[in-house]
Amino acid sequence: MARIELAHLAHSYLGKPAEEGDYALRPTSHVWEDGVAYALLGPSGCGKTTLLNIMSGLLRPTSGRVLFDGRDVTDLPTEDRNIAQVFQFPVVYDTMSVFDNLAFPLRNRKTPEAEIRSRIEEVAEILDLASCLRQRAGTLASDARQKISMGRGLVRTDVSAILFDEPLTVIDPHLKNSLRRKLGEVHRESRLTLIYVTHDQTEALTFADRVVVMHEGEIVQADTPQALFERPAHTFVGHFVGSPGMNFLSCEVDGGCAVVDGRRIRLADDTAMDGAKQGDRWELGVRPMFLELVFERPTEGVPVRITHVEDLGSSKIVTATTGGGNLKVRVGGEEEIRDGSAWVVFPPEQSLLYRNSRLCGKSAAGQP
Repeated sequence: MARIELAHLAHSYLGKPAEEGDYALRPTSHVWEDGVAYALLGPSGCGKTTLLNIMSGLLRPTSGRVLFDGRDVTDLPTEDRNIAQVFQFPVVYDTMSVFDNLAFPLRNRKTPEAEIRSRIEEVAEILDLASCLRQRAGTLASDARQKISMGRGLVRTDVSAILFDEPLTVIDPHLKNSLRRKLGEVHRESRLTLIYVTHDQTEALTFADRVVVMHEGEIVQADTPQALFERPAHTFVGHFVGSPGMNFLSCEVDGGCAVVDGRRIRLADDTAMDGAKQGDRWELGVRPMFLELVFERPTEGVPVRITHVEDLGSSKIVTATTGGGNLKVRVGGEEEIRDGSAWVVFPPEQSLLYRNSRLCGKSAAGQP
């Protein structure tokens, strides 16, 4: 296992990148601590696989360094980094048995056969491969073949890290939850450094100790699943994490308040606006479940018009419009929603202020 540090890393697939848009991976520095289970989360094309391939040595960065426990490995090939990588589609030796596929990385390292057998039996039990260890890998379905790929990474206990690049893409949906759970069990028992790339927020939030969110080639937040939900450090994180995503309303700032459609909304007392400049873009962000929908004028609130109600059974998602934009409000499934006019009350502690897409105040710590 290793502490992996990315120091001022950037990468472009163009020969001579000239501007920011030429980079698939914008300049970034980040540390992956030893023994932590990470998810690398973001939409397709945001740079996740590029970053993973740089860490594994399949790709040399345009600039910057990769360090394992302080040792510069930027120019070292994959085989000298002691990395296990599981790709999106299964990579197995079809003519070999499942047992021999799993044994292959251990035999390459001259591991004693007794230890190989013990380790394979343990991993095969975790991945539900015990019943097919003697079968030829080429005869198995794609989900079983992907489990073999995962197993080849997990049988090794001496790796610096195991990198998973969307490994459950070909797995039957009914098995995904089970495999994620089992990966979590493996991590808790072995304390291996695991980095799991995915575009699926459910996979990321249920698997990882810490989630690293990427957007347009940069890391915009690295934090716990709870912090990503409660205090998104970037408006993209608010949109991307949660269903429905966070509400954002264009606003102005006056003292300790956001002003939306002429209405003052109090913010938490510690909201900091240091460094504000003329021309800054201000937005107020709040999760749908933190808003209160009322039908009699409150002491403080914003008038809205209800345009749609989605009944989810245990809850309802109300869509309402105000001068600052559209709002989603989650209410209890038993609540009766009237058509027409209403008011929305914003709780100060959950009403977050963003300047140029970045969170203001003490809760911005998860930003890189």
